[in-house]
Amino acid sequence: MEKLKLLYKKYHEVIMYLIFGVATTLVNWITTYVLQHVFKLAAKGWQFTLTNAIAWIVAVLFAFFTNKKFVFESKTVGAKAYFTEMAKFIGARLATGVIEIVLPTALVKIGLNQSLLDFEGFWAKAVTSVIVIILNYVFSKLFVFRKKKSAEDSAAEEAADADTADNAEQEQCNE
Repeated sequence: MEKLKLLYKKYHEVIMYLIFGVATTLVNWITTYVLQHVFKLAAKGWQFTLTNAIAWIVAVLFAFFTNKKFVFESKTVGAKAYFTEMAKFIGARLATGVIEIVLPTALVKIGLNQSLLDFEGFWAKAVTSVIVIILNYVFSKLFVFRKKKSAEDSAAEEAADADTADNAEQEQCNE
């Protein structure tokens, strides 16, 4: 049990990202379902495009709030910092959204057009999804919710680097 706790602590951020990624997908699908069945928007033509656009917006907003609070535990202070973070998040999702639209078609054109369970271009869509999930995580971690190092963190890191350098010198002397 102790090992599980250590693994959870070590991979907490990734685990939370996966959990809320699944939840975001559900939000997208449920929004689509509600728009089609409650608001009677058709699953074709401009109504389908509208449905998908609304579902994407709702899912991206849900992802922003859950990623901010539960995944990356961002502690931004003030409206300007908050909306800057939100704008970066939406910008990153727009970029990966373009990839999600363009890449499957490109992959199918170069031959990754196999079907699975009557799903045309399944593998192109699957490869694209993996790439988009990874990019969304990287963009969120390195660009949107970047944690600024405190003076304590920087000092601790410098001390660890100094210890590592001392140990390396000691090992060279022992050789």
